[in-house]
Amino acid sequence: MRPGWRPAEGPVVCIGETMAALAPAPSDSLETAGSLRVSVAGAESNVAMYLADLGVPVSWLSAVGDDALGRRVLRAVGAAGVGVGAVRRDPDRPTGLLVKDPAGNRTGVHYYRGGSAASALGPEVLDDDSLASASLVHLTGITAALSSSCRDLVERALAAPPGERRHAISFDVNHRPALWPAGAAAGVLRDLADRADIVFVGLDEAQELWGAGLEPAGVRELLPQPRLLVVKDGGRAATAFGEAGVCTVPALRTEVVEVVGAGDAFAAGFLAGLLRAGDLERALRLGHITAGSALQVTGDHGPLPDSAGIGRLLCLPAHEWAAKAARRL
Repeated sequence: MRPGWRPAEGPVVCIGETMAALAPAPSDSLETAGSLRVSVAGAESNVAMYLADLGVPVSWLSAVGDDALGRRVLRAVGAAGVGVGAVRRDPDRPTGLLVKDPAGNRTGVHYYRGGSAASALGPEVLDDDSLASASLVHLTGITAALSSSCRDLVERALAAPPGERRHAISFDVNHRPALWPAGAAAGVLRDLADRADIVFVGLDEAQELWGAGLEPAGVRELLPQPRLLVVKDGGRAATAFGEAGVCTVPALRTEVVEVVGAGDAFAAGFLAGLLRAGDLERALRLGHITAGSALQVTGDHGPLPDSAGIGRLLCLPAHEWAAKAARRL
């Protein structure tokens, strides 16, 4: 199904904070673990790394501390094929840190990012030369929650009407309750999302923010302006609302090790599919395939199937895809 509108194929720029991450083994708790694994974690850099895996030219804009953790973040994101040359190293502020705490089939996350280098980002980031040739800029609601200057950055990116922008804006709601004052997130995130060209939101987070009884069509009524709205219903399905209609694709059966990072992987897969093929069903399928790779690892970035395997899944007739999805029941 053609979407009716899609951004021009070209480079993508992802803007937002990436932190160093500490985590025990999935079977351990933070309280009793004898060791912690060091990795990196950030919604926007997760999207960037998966886009690079999928062959989309992409760069990441942010700031890190001029410290060992900042160097580790830059090295990890750059090694994934993402451009990091414009990331600023702040001599006065540290790199943010998060600590994961597995608990059964859920993972708690503790943030230590107050006063971080990335929290000092502001609208001037949007003047970077890398945006001059970008076809798409990806942002999330996390950035809007970090500080007033970060909120100004997101506001400025969304200030121009869609038809007057130099590049399309993709916005993942990515509601993180711990980052918002009580009651503040719902109105701000709805306003920002409704000004973007492409929006991603989980049905569960939409219900938490805007009403417990919401269904995907109700989310579209709340967010009528985006040219493309993608509502993700966990491991069940994802629905895209576009100018040409509505398309729903069920998720494939996937072994779940940890859910953290799967939403970012889905967004990257969908965007890559949209930029390359412009077909909503294939874009949603690629979103599910990419999310599956994140679900199978403890970190935020897992290995994708080889290109031949991805190609076979994308080309399955609709009834065969649906049959594969139904086997998880």
